[in-house]
Amino acid sequence: MAEPGVVEPDSDRRWRLRHLPLLLTASAALAVVAAVVGAVTGGATAAVGAAAGVGVTVLSYTLTTVVLARADQVNPQLLLPLGVGLYVLKFSLLGGVLVAVASTGWAGLIPLCLGIAAGVAVWTAVHIWWLTTVHARRAHG
Repeated sequence: MAEPGVVEPDSDRRWRLRHLPLLLTASAALAVVAAVVGAVTGGATAAVGAAAGVGVTVLSYTLTTVVLARADQVNPQLLLPLGVGLYVLKFSLLGGVLVAVASTGWAGLIPLCLGIAAGVAVWTAVHIWWLTTVHARRAHG
């Protein structure tokens, strides 16, 4: 028997994806806000950069969530190697993209970075909220 609030390993494997619609909705709202703030503070280039930054975060986190949820269904022992591999791959790609964009002198680089940071903050906050409220209620009863 599991501890209170802990989901048994095989009881409901789909719970790992239930939060995605909420996270994607929150991220879409953030992208709109980021674009508006970017447009007001720095024009069209900043708007595109800020919204694209949020998009980079959403793409990265969604990929991780889907791949790891699928890996857990196939074989839970795949979670650690796939998780670490995705982490290394994503940060290598992100670093490469940021270096490439910086080398162009594009004026949207700072808004892009701020959009990435805002995307991480909002995704993480909404995910924590979902786990501590929605998921916790489902796990308890």
